[in-house]
Amino acid sequence: MTKEITKSQAAMEMEDKYGAHNYHPLPVVLSKGKGVYVWDTEGKQYFDFLSAYSAVNQGHCHPKIVSALQQQAETLTLTSRAFYNDTLGEYEKYICEYFGFDKVLPMNTGAEAVETAIKLSRKWAYEKKGVAENEAKIIVCENNFHGRTTTIISFSNDEDARKNFGPYTEGFIKIPYNDIDALKEALKEENVAAFLVEPIQGEAGVFVPDEGFLTEASEACKKANVLFVADEVQTGVARTGQLLACDHENIKPDMLILGKAVSGGVYPVSAVLANNDIMEVIKPGQHGSTFGGNPLAAKVAVAALDVIKDENLAENAQKLGVIFRDRMQKFIAKNDLVTTVRGKGLLNAIIINDTPESSTAWNICMQLKENGLLAKPTHGNIIRFAPPLVMTEAQLHECCDIIEKTIAEYK
Repeated sequence: MTKEITKSQAAMEMEDKYGAHNYHPLPVVLSKGKGVYVWDTEGKQYFDFLSAYSAVNQGHCHPKIVSALQQQAETLTLTSRAFYNDTLGEYEKYICEYFGFDKVLPMNTGAEAVETAIKLSRKWAYEKKGVAENEAKIIVCENNFHGRTTTIISFSNDEDARKNFGPYTEGFIKIPYNDIDALKEALKEENVAAFLVEPIQGEAGVFVPDEGFLTEASEACKKANVLFVADEVQTGVARTGQLLACDHENIKPDMLILGKAVSGGVYPVSAVLANNDIMEVIKPGQHGSTFGGNPLAAKVAVAALDVIKDENLAENAQKLGVIFRDRMQKFIAKNDLVTTVRGKGLLNAIIINDTPESSTAWNICMQLKENGLLAKPTHGNIIRFAPPLVMTEAQLHECCDIIEKTIAEYK
């Protein structure tokens, strides 16, 4: 007698058969989401502690964002930039005023936005700074994660992302993250156009730099006439307890890269923001995207950014982050399986007392799943915790109970 397979098993087998194997997901098949919760195909409810890598800061299926999507989807979805449309200008004005920049260049994904910023930085260097053509260099940090395009993996040191994808793009200087002396040394090199940096390295395991590093980095870049480019695709839009992670040190980047939560996880929307003296180097035909700045994206992004302000999500992230880290610190003082908790706002991680090559963090995440909470390891022995910012204090304590119980019982 053949054993009947579940809906979840069937879905996983279908993906395995027909999809490229470029991800290694936890074995859970999600079919519904609302607020801080997701449900699998069998109806089991979970707390979502990944938020689609911080794309769902506003919670799953936020009614205001979904309503904006529905209304615009019934009116006009795409014109391409071959024509004007009646939503893009409103969105551009809104996001520029929201983040305090003169202009925005709209794209779709975070990696596209990073590529855009690289192109802008180089063109600015040639046309405004006087760097000889094809000589521009961009300073980046070790253990960065800016995406997986060919150019971006060229300056990655993640061998999974890099190996056998060469030849690599030149023009990048790599320095250790959080090392101001290394940055100042690199800035002395000729033809440096920009310093591209994550204010907190999310994919590297929520690596928070020393206080003052971003301020000193920004000042050093100004002094050297080099653009300070902040990749806030994961850290921006209230995730770290401020609107931007850069706001913790009151610094304003020359160029700001956004994605993920700009749309609340409802639709792919990314953006590069800069002032006129930088953005004016891009002329018609020099950069673009069929879907970039489409009417659907524009309406969704305005609604998603409205929700961040209307519901005080940065303040909530700040408050709950302090509670979360405080609870975890007290817990790990009595448990030697976790060595460290770190983060800002509701972007946090715990480091498991085992080697990155071990399966301990993965097994803990499997057990967390059984106990009703979804999280995923990064870099082997680090578990990132980033729930939707609409979480309540009571829900957070419930989640801390699950995390503590799971780790305490782990064999």
